[in-house]
Amino acid sequence: MNERIQELLTQISVLEAELLNALHQQEAKVSFTIRGKKVEFEQSVKAAHQRLRINVMRWLGTRPQNLITGPVIYGMALPLLLLDLCVSGYQAVCFPIYRVARVRRSDYFVYDRRHLSYLNVIERFHCTYCAYANGLLAYATEIVARTEQYFCPIKHAHKRLGSHARYQRFMAFGDAADYPVRLEQFRRAMEENPPKNQA
Repeated sequence: MNERIQELLTQISVLEAELLNALHQQEAKVSFTIRGKKVEFEQSVKAAHQRLRINVMRWLGTRPQNLITGPVIYGMALPLLLLDLCVSGYQAVCFPIYRVARVRRSDYFVYDRRHLSYLNVIERFHCTYCAYANGLLAYATEIVARTEQYFCPIKHAHKRLGSHARYQRFMAFGDAADYPVRLEQFRRAMEENPPKNQA
């Protein structure tokens, strides 16, 4: 990878960190504290949230299209669970063989919206389902991204949308110089405990 591309990737990483910091500072204006996995609001904020909660019966009457499409949305639960089982099983079996560090589920599955008192029970259920589905897709994407880095860390000739975070550091399409050596470097970079001289 040439120096200019490496410099731009570093700048992107720095800007992403700055963005996360700015977003965190903005969120800090809402008074809550995180203790382990529990989110606690100041009592006055919690009381205000509870006053804003919409009664379930009223909520059901405001958006009938949600009731109509509910079976379609929740019908995706079975394929999602099957995907979860498959990618988790694949990782459990193959990653130790490849010596690839495992993807931690807890980094991708976050269920903290249940602490929001302004959501009724149905809204909380929806939020939990969405958190699971999006967390699963991000988790599966990282598992597949590590697999791609292990087997074929080469960019495509055609531009594509939705590339994972590892993709930008892959080898250029058609750049065959020292391919076996560089492929091994990509693999070593993912090892849980890389050899001291190869880290």
